[in-house]
Amino acid sequence: MLALMLFVSPDRSFAVESIQRINDIQYATADGHRLLLDLYLPESVSQPPLLVWIHGGAWRAGSKDHMPLAALVQQGFAVASVDYRLSPVARFPAQIHDIKAAIRFLRGSAKKYGYDATKIGILGSSAGGHLVALMGVTNRHPQLEGDLGDFDQESSRVDAIVDYYGPTNFMTILPQSTPHGLSVRVPALQLLLGDRPENMPELARLASPVFHVDEQDPPLLMIHGDQDPQVPINQSHELHGKYKQHDLDVTFEVIHGGAHGGPQFFDAQRIQLVEAFLRKHLATQPKTGQKALQSN
Repeated sequence: MLALMLFVSPDRSFAVESIQRINDIQYATADGHRLLLDLYLPESVSQPPLLVWIHGGAWRAGSKDHMPLAALVQQGFAVASVDYRLSPVARFPAQIHDIKAAIRFLRGSAKKYGYDATKIGILGSSAGGHLVALMGVTNRHPQLEGDLGDFDQESSRVDAIVDYYGPTNFMTILPQSTPHGLSVRVPALQLLLGDRPENMPELARLASPVFHVDEQDPPLLMIHGDQDPQVPINQSHELHGKYKQHDLDVTFEVIHGGAHGGPQFFDAQRIQLVEAFLRKHLATQPKTGQKALQSN
């Protein structure tokens, strides 16, 4: 266990002074691979609401070690940063099976670690943005649930989604892409799916959030740069349109001049936007010592 000392924000009464980090918690195994997560807990908060972070890396790289939500932990959220099988190890839908197993584990382990998993928010960037959007719109999907882990009686439902510049439609992303984008996305999708999407249309549609949206889906916040050279902003426009079509709760934050990631996606303005969204949609019972964020 590792305690990380952080400064207290003077104008946020629910800010905490330290974070407890528990590394390499095994949530399941798959084909001999140990599936691990790191848990960040705000030490002075009782029963903090739980967030789950899913990293990017074109489905073939990246790690739970780089978790950009420390500011939210400081403001009283617990965060689990989850590793999943990467595409050189296992093709889709292995990645979503792993993440759903992680959600079940986290629900089943709430009493042990002391967070509130009544409602869970899930956040991710790039490939992780794709996976969190797909998580949100495929609750109880028979092909995507999987059977990993020891908590099969728990739900893998998530209750709020924050998608940072993730792909949403594998059937349109390549025609929308720049030459640079194609140089990244074609090999990444071939590795993830086993071939180009147009040659695997059934699997590509199964992996695309836009084809799963219905009236039961949780609130969604998307943040995307309008100059993204890797994941065209039209990908977020497509999912935004599907949510609007079904009259669902959706917020689309465009970062003008924004590329594929960068500090502006996690600056004070966007952290406040994300925090307000999560507090609104994860609220259960008020916690002693915490105060809901008031929007300006």
